[in-house]
Amino acid sequence: MKALVLREQGNLNSLTIVHNRKIPIPKSNEIRVRVVAAGLNPSDHQIASYKGTGFAEEERVLGIDIAGIVDAVGSDVTNLVVGDRVYYLRSINNEHGGFAEYAVTTAHTVSKLPNDIPFAFAGVSPGAGFTAYQAIVQKLKLQAGRTILIHGGAGGVGGFAIQLAKLHNLTVYTTCQASDIPYVLSLGADLAIDYENQDVYAEINKLTNHLGVDYVLSTINPETATKDIDILRFGGEIVVTAGFPDFSRLHFYEKGLSLHEIALGAAHTVNDPQVQSNLAVIGDEFAKLISGQHIKPPAITSIKMEEIPAYLLKLKSGSIQGKVVAIINQ
Repeated sequence: MKALVLREQGNLNSLTIVHNRKIPIPKSNEIRVRVVAAGLNPSDHQIASYKGTGFAEEERVLGIDIAGIVDAVGSDVTNLVVGDRVYYLRSINNEHGGFAEYAVTTAHTVSKLPNDIPFAFAGVSPGAGFTAYQAIVQKLKLQAGRTILIHGGAGGVGGFAIQLAKLHNLTVYTTCQASDIPYVLSLGADLAIDYENQDVYAEINKLTNHLGVDYVLSTINPETATKDIDILRFGGEIVVTAGFPDFSRLHFYEKGLSLHEIALGAAHTVNDPQVQSNLAVIGDEFAKLISGQHIKPPAITSIKMEEIPAYLLKLKSGSIQGKVVAIINQ
């Protein structure tokens, strides 16, 4: 089969198109998927560039966001049949990712894809959409009328999170570049802060009369998460997707805050079927929101497999608005 393989772990520039990679065979509890669309995520270039140990020697196929059609099922699989439309979040420990004509995954972590959802939309939803869903819906104890700061509103996670937060009647503040302000407002944000030319934290203090926001979705880095604590209201909650804040900044009896970690992909690596099956639960619920037109597509750039390396570099530089999807099979 045709695939984009990582020839050398730790070297993003070693990504190479091959035409003779063996089609993977599903194990007893797995399915094989004919990949139609595969989304690009920061984790793809991060994993490719990672020089540490812990990965198999086999040349990897990247791509954690996968949408396609079930092509074969293992002997123990009862929830899916050949021909089903599906989408899912792949484990990073699975060498058979989405940047190939075929992929395999565990059957109990997969969600069926309704016929009214295009593969391109589904192909960019798992990594960003499921993360946003777990953060906004499963982690935070939301109350209508409260305020949330969502960092990176023009990105994948931020864009989905804005929409989910508005569904729960929150006042949404978000950060982005000046050129992305119209886009994040179109997603439902109440106010966008240009982080390059404005002091985000001074603006939040002004907007909240120095009380702070009730919730923060921190998607940038640990340094940003540390600063976020200062504009969190007493009793507020912060969800982090890109590293913990500096715990020395946390003082007992100061904020009464709650801290939530998102480690969605790690669900694949723990030996807990309930945790793993929650990936399918999120996928099912997210699909209902899309079908009901409660969640609209982000800005999607569609590319070919051959263009993936170049777009991973663009993604790494932060120059992408919305999401990028590779169309693998028509």
